[in-house]
Amino acid sequence: MSKIISVVNQKGGVGKTTTSMNFAAALAELGFFVLLVDMDPQANATSGFGIAHRELESGIYEALARTKRLHDVVLNTPHEGLRILPATENLAGANVELVNVENREYKLSELLAEAQHAYDYIIIDCPPSLGLLTLNALVAADELLIPVQAEYYALEGLGQLLETIELIRDHLKPELSVLGAVITMYDKRTRLSEDVLNELYKYFPDTIFRSVIPRTVRLAEAPSFGQSIFHYDPKGKGARAYERLAREVLEKHQI
Repeated sequence: MSKIISVVNQKGGVGKTTTSMNFAAALAELGFFVLLVDMDPQANATSGFGIAHRELESGIYEALARTKRLHDVVLNTPHEGLRILPATENLAGANVELVNVENREYKLSELLAEAQHAYDYIIIDCPPSLGLLTLNALVAADELLIPVQAEYYALEGLGQLLETIELIRDHLKPELSVLGAVITMYDKRTRLSEDVLNELYKYFPDTIFRSVIPRTVRLAEAPSFGQSIFHYDPKGKGARAYERLAREVLEKHQI
């Protein structure tokens, strides 16, 4: 059975999709079979792998609505061993449509149960909000990976996210755990990055990853070319950082 990891932070611009894409790609490069689930209506993870999401006839929305089988909407990526459950613009309507659905928080969990036997890891890229789509992603997950930008405002809202996680543990999924927080856009030349790192240790005393994702132009450029950092700049700082993160996760899972 696959391990399901949701990459979550309700604040936008913290490197969440960059982390989802490149963490999933790193696992695939290390020989694992991985499914990346794009739960963000902006579909950045989908387009980041060169898939024209506006031209897709169906994606995760149709799979959630049960008008398409999950296996019929999953697509290949340029990485061997990495497939994607893409998002389309239709997904934006799901937040509203799910409101009156029975057991609405479990719809993604029920869907992914069909695919768990087929993958080593399922990585979910969450929207930058705490709406029903994110709630579904949190309930579906075994573990949460929280990217935190190394900037002052990045810590805002982190307390709210942790409160939401506690509510989910209390009412929906007691076994949900935080895999860890990973620092993104880190610039070792600035005092601010160091201060944010120290502040994070207060929130996550035992679960800060040693791997730190640097601020690099290459990481920002890669999605515009429809590539992960491992194809766009395989020997660069960004690729090395995400490989280290993947190996650290595998070490936690003792694989």
